[in-house]
Amino acid sequence: MRTVRNKVLNLWRLCPLMDAFEQVICELLAEEGFWARTSYKVKLTPEEKRRIGRPSCPRWEIDIVGYSPRHNEILAMECKSFLDSGGVSSKDLLSPPADLRNSRYKLFVDANLRNVVFKRLVAQLTEEGLTCPSATTTLGLACGKMHRSGNTQDLCDHFIQNGWLLWTPDIIADRLRKFSTTSYENQISYVVAKMLLRNG
Repeated sequence: MRTVRNKVLNLWRLCPLMDAFEQVICELLAEEGFWARTSYKVKLTPEEKRRIGRPSCPRWEIDIVGYSPRHNEILAMECKSFLDSGGVSSKDLLSPPADLRNSRYKLFVDANLRNVVFKRLVAQLTEEGLTCPSATTTLGLACGKMHRSGNTQDLCDHFIQNGWLLWTPDIIADRLRKFSTTSYENQISYVVAKMLLRNG
C-alpha cells in the first residue's frame, strides 16, 4: 500500500501545476470568450534577443496568453497575486528603475521589448494555427492585491492611455460574484464563489 502511495506522490510531483491565481484568471477570461494558455513561451530568434539586449535569454514566458475569436484579439496577461505581500505598487509601473531589466513589470515599462515579443507572439500563434495574422495584441495585468501606498486611479489612467487591460482586485471580485448566480460549472472559481457568496 505504501509503495502505491509513494508512486502516486512521485507522479503528482512531476506533473506541472497551474498557478492557482492564474487558473482563476483563465476561468474569468473563458467567461469573456477567450481561450487561454498559461506559461506560454515565446521563441525569440537570436536576432530578436540581440534587439532587446538579452542575447542569452531563454524563451520569453507570458503568464497567460488568450485569444478572442470574436474580436480577433490576443491578450498577453501578466498575473501578480501578491495576496500575502504588500501588493502591486503603482510606483513600480509608473516610475520604473533606470535599468529596465530590474523591473518585475518588464513588458509594461520596456516598449522595445514589448514590440519585439508581441511581433514574435503573433507570428508564433499564427504558425501554430491558433490565431489570424491580423490579430491585435493587448497587454494586461491581473492584480490580486494593490499596495496601500499606491494611487490606483493614476495606474488605471496610465493603462487606459496605453490601451492596456488592468484587472484590479475589485474587478476580479466583481467577476467572481457573478459566478455565484450562474448555473453550476465544475471549475474551482465557480465552486468557491458559490460556497462563499451563497452562504453569506
